Amino acid sequence: MDTSRTLDMSRIPCHIAVIMDGNGRWAQQRGHERTYGHKAGLDAVRSVIEGAGEMGVKYLTLYTFSTENWNRPKEEVDMLMGLLAQSIHNELEELMAKHVRLLIQGQMQDLPESCREAMQSAIDQTANNDGLTLILALSYSGRTEIARAARAIAQEVSQGTLRVEDIRPDTVSQHLYHSEVPDPDVLIRTGGECRISNFLLWQMAYTEFFFVPVMWPDFRKEDLREIIIDFQSRERRYGKTGMQVREH
Repeated sequence: MDTSRTLDMSRIPCHIAVIMDGNGRWAQQRGHERTYGHKAGLDAVRSVIEGAGEMGVKYLTLYTFSTENWNRPKEEVDMLMGLLAQSIHNELEELMAKHVRLLIQGQMQDLPESCREAMQSAIDQTANNDGLTLILALSYSGRTEIARAARAIAQEVSQGTLRVEDIRPDTVSQHLYHSEVPDPDVLIRTGGECRISNFLLWQMAYTEFFFVPVMWPDFRKEDLREIIIDFQSRERRYGKTGMQVREH
């Protein structure tokens, strides 16, 4: 890794989203059960949270557990839920020390009671922290999120509080989970796969994608730094020409 490249601290992405892929394959390559990889992945989570905070990232969303993941073997799902609850309990002191605010994005009601209570307790205790906002996407589905927003909008129309002709893209955005959070500037997917797997489908209209071969347990804040440097070299046009962007 080339650590000599310069990071421009004035152009740090505001919001980074991460699909933490490769835990199971990483473990199996080493002759272990998949659950071993999930536990090893916690070191990567700690490193990336630390690095994002140090570099001034405002929001970090980690795709932790999708609605489709409920279809995995029961033993793996049970282990993951227990690991989540225990990890939040163990890491709370460190989150407080680093002024990290925790949010959950997804269908929290689907989580086991012990996991749900641990998450809610951490959300409450970190609510006033003013550093990095860490968002865990749990029991999350991008399509479900959009359908949920559509139902809420339809209800407002039926109640007469919203006119059909007034529905705009911003209307949908305002009905998504944590609508106050800006759309991701960067998506990182580890593990070598090149798809977004039903993650933040609405929000990633103009996100810059980075698909990297490194498995999640091996990913560290130095890798995050290199991706941000690459991000800073990209020209984000939002439908304009490159000349228009450079003129402003």
